[in-house]
Amino acid sequence: MSQERLREVLEGLGEPRVLVVGDVIMDRYVFGEVKRISPEAPIPVLNVDQAEQRLGGAGNVAANLRAMGAAVSIVSVIGADRWGEDVRGLLVEAGVDAGGLVVDEAHQTVRKSRLMSGGQQILRVDWEGSVDELSAASAELLVKAAERLEGVDAVILSDYGKGALDDETCAKLIALAKERGLPVVVDPKGSDYSKYRGAALVSPNRKEAELALGRALPDGSELSAGARALAEQSGIEAVVITLGAGGIHYRAASGAEGRVAAKARAVYDVTGAGDTVVAQLALYLGAGAPLADAVQLANEAAGVVVGRLGAATITRAELIARLSAGEAPRGKVVSPDHLDELIEGWRSAGKHVVFTNGCFDVLHRGHVEYLRFSKAQGDVLLVGVNDDESVRRLKGEERPLNALEDRLEVLAALEPVDAVVSFGEDTPQALVERVSPDVLVKGEDWAEKGVVGREWVERHGGKVVLAPLVPGCSTTALLGKAHATEDGGS
Repeated sequence: MSQERLREVLEGLGEPRVLVVGDVIMDRYVFGEVKRISPEAPIPVLNVDQAEQRLGGAGNVAANLRAMGAAVSIVSVIGADRWGEDVRGLLVEAGVDAGGLVVDEAHQTVRKSRLMSGGQQILRVDWEGSVDELSAASAELLVKAAERLEGVDAVILSDYGKGALDDETCAKLIALAKERGLPVVVDPKGSDYSKYRGAALVSPNRKEAELALGRALPDGSELSAGARALAEQSGIEAVVITLGAGGIHYRAASGAEGRVAAKARAVYDVTGAGDTVVAQLALYLGAGAPLADAVQLANEAAGVVVGRLGAATITRAELIARLSAGEAPRGKVVSPDHLDELIEGWRSAGKHVVFTNGCFDVLHRGHVEYLRFSKAQGDVLLVGVNDDESVRRLKGEERPLNALEDRLEVLAALEPVDAVVSFGEDTPQALVERVSPDVLVKGEDWAEKGVVGREWVERHGGKVVLAPLVPGCSTTALLGKAHATEDGGS
């Protein structure tokens, strides 16, 4: 499958409309640092810096669809608690139609708290009630789902085994969708896939497929036979089995089979990768794309999100950039529009990315030594440069002395610099988050001021390095000497 063909599928996707039905989960991440062991028990003590909430389960599927530009409605069950309202708020913030949420007084919102230190998960705490608690909400959930079937292109059943998708609900939803000619894509749970009979596609991982079949599925003929057996015994048209580092194996309704190799540049966190795959598959099948194309694109997308922390998403622009990664921009001065493409190309080649930033108005020896030091911290060095307006806001109306275009070209001519890109904000925070460098470098004078982007980089497994300064070398000092010379000569 050519990259050009896949880009054509993406660029012609339009704005698909997808209905997601299933178990929504509140994912909470608590970040901190472990420096000691508790005196009360032999356990680490996490000194908490911050916490954040994200959509998990069916909510993450919906978030993935929205990031790809789809119009999304979700039907699920939340509890009558603040966590449920937080879930609703996150969905609305993401642009998802949350009118299909059913509030069950007897049900607590499912949530998972992950405690993180040094980019690693050290503990997970789950809150979830009995599946039986949801029986009273099933009828209302089915009504809301049926109402939202009109006008959609595909349906996703995101089953996390938390009770939203019982056998009767699945059967009725699949029947209603088939009456309207809508593909139903299932992210399954449990060992009995007959509850999904009639669905267009089921997408288990290898472990889930083995559980459903009751036998191991090593690569080769066993895996192929397993995919065929799943389809036949469950009455499902197509089967897609995700294999982690082994890629994806698929069997189409026609009986044609294929395998695509894994596309992950580095696995940081597999949380939610299955949500990304099922969201991608539904997008393309809903648009009428062949299963082989859908699997290829889903595989590319999963290769990106496993390199990010937690339940993550990918945008259509990022996916197009990944497909175009082999077509590197010309020269070192990179347009912000082509930055994702450049970074993806570096990542795909296994490069460790170093990032630093500044105004770089009047270049001097201190800058050169600083950039040499920065490049030595990794494989490739990207330099972010403040545009003219942001320099004026930071330095005063008399600055910069050199226009942005000139500053970019001078930096690009330096051997340690691999690429330069401009930004217009007063701080590089947004650029740091976009690049997610392996190493963020700033001068040691920032030790007390606080390095912008430190939290993001360290949270995503990178590190911050402070560069030594060359004594007496600064733009301010040079300009002071210039003014003194002018005054003395007048």
